[in-house]
Amino acid sequence: MSNYHLAEINIAKMKGVDINDPIMKEFVDNLDFVNTLAEKSEGFVWRLKDDTDNATSLNPYNDEQIIINVSVWENIETLEHYMYKTFHSEFLKRRKEWFQKFGKAHTAMWWIPKGHIPTLEEAVEKLDYLQQNRASELVFDLKNKFPSPSLNKTKAK
Repeated sequence: MSNYHLAEINIAKMKGVDINDPIMKEFVDNLDFVNTLAEKSEGFVWRLKDDTDNATSLNPYNDEQIIINVSVWENIETLEHYMYKTFHSEFLKRRKEWFQKFGKAHTAMWWIPKGHIPTLEEAVEKLDYLQQNRASELVFDLKNKFPSPSLNKTKAK
């Protein structure tokens, strides 16, 4: 059993001028469903949300076209199951309809002690770090994953 959970942030730059742009309507109309699906998924721990129960009003990059998501999962496998094996995968397949290509890393993951809730600032710092450095045990992405620190300790023994 791990003493760590997986935190993740992902950002996307919308094709619309902001979240209320008509091009974003279908995405927005399904946001509550997709967020509820995440919350009911095995391994889900927490997600960042505002007064409207999502994070679309949060704007750490001072850019109305960028939306963010921050969440915590028990492990990489449960996050990937939600991303690729649920209705959420339909939105991944269609992301080009709503979002522009983002040149830098748009997803960052890192291990946190169980019970820790990452701040928005912490998540943005992790993504910024990954955008400037290679994936490492500090912060990584879906292509370059690193095991939980407790698994590393187990292997070292």
